[in-house]
Amino acid sequence: MVRGLLSEVPPKNLMQLAEFAGHSHPDRLQGFLAEAAWDADELRDRIRGVAVAALAADDAVLIADETGDIKKGTKTAGV
Repeated sequence: MVRGLLSEVPPKNLMQLAEFAGHSHPDRLQGFLAEAAWDADELRDRIRGVAVAALAADDAVLIADETGDIKKGTKTAGV
């Protein structure tokens, strides 16, 4: 899922991400997103640890750029 989201796959919908992951149908990813149990605090702490380790070098640079998909139409999530 994360590799697909970070890829150059356009558009970033579940079917495209499933195909990128080698699945013929998005059912597995849909089940993962809909039914997986998440501990948001644990996930945040793990990601923070990875980021801190990656940026620990003296010459490290962090560039934050929100590059969300354009929302249009009446059926796109988030419109």
